Amino acid sequence: MKKSFVVLALAAAFSPMLAQAEAGDWVVRLRATNVNPSESSKLGEKTAQAYGEGLATALYGNTSANLQVDSNTIPELDISYYVTKNIALELILALGTKHDVKTSSAGVALNSRDLGEVNLLPPTLTAQWHFNPDQTFDPYVGAGLSYVRAMDNGLKARTAIGDQPIRIDRNSWGPAIQAGFDVNLKDGWLVNFDVKKIWFDTDVKLNVNGGGWNKIDKLHVDPLVVSVGFGKKF
Repeated sequence: MKKSFVVLALAAAFSPMLAQAEAGDWVVRLRATNVNPSESSKLGEKTAQAYGEGLATALYGNTSANLQVDSNTIPELDISYYVTKNIALELILALGTKHDVKTSSAGVALNSRDLGEVNLLPPTLTAQWHFNPDQTFDPYVGAGLSYVRAMDNGLKARTAIGDQPIRIDRNSWGPAIQAGFDVNLKDGWLVNFDVKKIWFDTDVKLNVNGGGWNKIDKLHVDPLVVSVGFGKKF
């Protein structure tokens, strides 16, 4: 009997702390997000197909060269809407994420491996299943779609015959999956940890001395996106 009273007392003590989700609720989160590309590239091979093996070797030193994209950490705002107690739709409104791009090697005709940077805007919409929306610890999984907008195309190859412009696709689409958890706190506040995997690719094109654009790579960026932050239910 005493144990029952203890259980009831604990439940009463903790129930005001939980930010319980219900259908129609909105959640706004602010997170720090690390975007870490897992790129796949065939830069040397594709350049050889477009311009010949001699130019590819002169630029990169070999035809097995690839493109490398660095990681970046950015602030991210996301908004969730609970369709039901367990199902939520999440829209990620990250700021543009800038990434340095370089070649894996350089030949005699390429003055620098650094090609510049790209600025990508990656809004992502996912549908989530929340396992314990009325508990302190609420894990979830989700899946959805990501749209990636390249807001600049400032890449260039600095070569012995001058700077040669490089551009990527302005628009890309790809699937996304996620897993994470909310820790529900007092007065609707929560702490969040989230991991997403996004798959998208883009064509990379080179224009040598104004002779026209030729495809030199099919770059698969495929970033792992890790976020941590806090939010508020309304």
